[in-house]
Amino acid sequence: MSRKILIIEDDQTIAELERDFLEIENYEVTIIPDGKDTRETLRNNHYDLILLDIMLPSINGFELCKEIRQETDIPVLMVTAKHEDMDKVRGFGLGADDFIVKPFSPTELVARVKAHLARYERLVQHEKPPGVLHIGSLEINPSSRQVFVDGKEIPFTTKEFDLLQFMATHPNQVFSKEHLFEKIWGLDAMGDNSTVTVHIKKIRKKIEKDSTDPQYIRTVWGSGYRFNS
Repeated sequence: MSRKILIIEDDQTIAELERDFLEIENYEVTIIPDGKDTRETLRNNHYDLILLDIMLPSINGFELCKEIRQETDIPVLMVTAKHEDMDKVRGFGLGADDFIVKPFSPTELVARVKAHLARYERLVQHEKPPGVLHIGSLEINPSSRQVFVDGKEIPFTTKEFDLLQFMATHPNQVFSKEHLFEKIWGLDAMGDNSTVTVHIKKIRKKIEKDSTDPQYIRTVWGSGYRFNS
């Protein structure tokens, strides 16, 4: 069964270039030139990955990425003409999985799509996922990829969940930002260690009673982060 890719791109030339190279690899590709109807599109169709342009006519890619994360946790690769670190930090913070900077190599595009699809499949189709974790008022369900605080479900992006699950299943160990970035995003991901800081901050806001004095994820100054069991 072919993997389905959704391209959200208003530049027809770029969209068709992306489509052509992905179709050569037997992916089924849909192109929409505007992000305003994305939610309805996602609710009515199944996709395995999204290529999302940042500069769109009716809504910017950052806002759209945030909306997409309310509908699905499939990989989102943002395509940008900019090469600004702050754009990457912002995008990762909103749930993007990777960035592709224009002009890009079609070969690199296909390679990144394949890598993220394979990684996502490994995460969600684990044959024997670990059991539900209960730590204080926190509940983490690896099988359903859900997080509950005091019995209330809290929405998590793919990378937020991966990071929280990894740390929660390795309690009382100190991990550097470099180690966490490599573990969760992989060696080939674009970005830097500040991405980890952004995600830790967002996770704390979601699970901690006081994110300035966290109970679960503690900063070990000069070393990294530790999850307290």
